[in-house]
Amino acid sequence: MPMPAELAALVAGEATALDRLTGQFRTAAAADGLMDVAYRVVDSPVGALLLAGTERGLVRVAFAREGHAAVLDSLAATISPRILLAPARLDAAAREVEEYFARRRQAFDLPLDFRLATGFRREVLAHLPDIGYGHTASYAAVAALTSSPRAVRAVGTACARNPLPLVVPCHRVIRSDGSRGAYLGGADAKALLLALEAGTA
Repeated sequence: MPMPAELAALVAGEATALDRLTGQFRTAAAADGLMDVAYRVVDSPVGALLLAGTERGLVRVAFAREGHAAVLDSLAATISPRILLAPARLDAAAREVEEYFARRRQAFDLPLDFRLATGFRREVLAHLPDIGYGHTASYAAVAALTSSPRAVRAVGTACARNPLPLVVPCHRVIRSDGSRGAYLGGADAKALLLALEAGTA
């Protein structure tokens, strides 16, 4: 049964007012320093990606298969519970992700917050951007660049727990036999990213 015109107008008006109030709340929270983590979700060829950022920079990129609600809960526990959906704060990150998938960008140029990766994991992540667009390197080759050149499995763990996949390109790390290996976003996502960069997607 269709909604009466007056009721439909009332519902639409309330939705508009709610959107306006929500926007004002986000702006006020940011201005008063009450928002520690901003996030938004963007569509991509590998599914919905959650982008989260702090004042330091982009802190988390999460695939849908990780469970965005679970990722936000984790950010609340590890960084701060003051998390808000604030898409405008992540416009630059969203634009660069879009450019990457459109093959107009080969490297990300964003401030990054690495607080979710420490110790050896952080050391591994520092080497991943050195693997050029369209190229790959084995876990062993990445390990050889670190302070623990025999820690091949630890490199795999660092890639699997990379809080900034795609932006910090752990998808370019493959097995020594040439097979792709595991990926946080799933095997299909890794295959798509490698094909995109190779120009075969």
